[in-house]
Amino acid sequence: MKLDVQSGSPFSPARFFALAAERLDHAPPAAAEADVLGDHRLNPDLMPVDIEYRDAAVLIPVVAREPAVTVLLTVRTATLSAHAGQIAFPGGKIDVADPDPAAAALREAKEEIGLDAAAVEPIGYLTPYLSRTGYRIYPVLGRVEPGFRLTLNPQEVEEAFEVPLAFLMSPDNHRRASRIFRGKPRQFYEMPFEGHYIWGVTAGIIRGLYERIFDEWAG
Repeated sequence: MKLDVQSGSPFSPARFFALAAERLDHAPPAAAEADVLGDHRLNPDLMPVDIEYRDAAVLIPVVAREPAVTVLLTVRTATLSAHAGQIAFPGGKIDVADPDPAAAALREAKEEIGLDAAAVEPIGYLTPYLSRTGYRIYPVLGRVEPGFRLTLNPQEVEEAFEVPLAFLMSPDNHRRASRIFRGKPRQFYEMPFEGHYIWGVTAGIIRGLYERIFDEWAG
């Protein structure tokens, strides 16, 4: 990945969060479904049709570490009924009581990994992501200062770990893979990192973050 940014490394806390604040939406996007991210971008024939999407939100917790920021991810507990053992951002369904997707993402992060909302500064929204399972997911990027404490909910999360944002934002690490799903090959992004297998919706959202902030500099 080749980046030409005059104001220093795009992965330093000062530079990255300035870029994110400039390029992300400051309010929940109300884009038409044709404009959103999602599984349909790689698999248009596998997306459900004529359904009412359920709203969900995830937090992209970017830790302001020096000299380069990292992203906090979770490993879902192996006993969960859905997406067991997969790597994910903290998040879940938006409740009626949640004033906006950011509030839902912060609430879920507190419930899942014990990350206090006071430790997170919401920066902006990425384009919504449509999943083949019928969710419209609002990714909310938040700044997390080092020194935070986590208390994992063992019923939902078995591990939390950090990945350098520079690794996740390198297109060389955005592999295209496929598996057979309902008799047809399903394509998806995968980003293996030090024994952790990042793929599916999580990798798709990471790819969307790259396209929104860094794509124009890649060479």
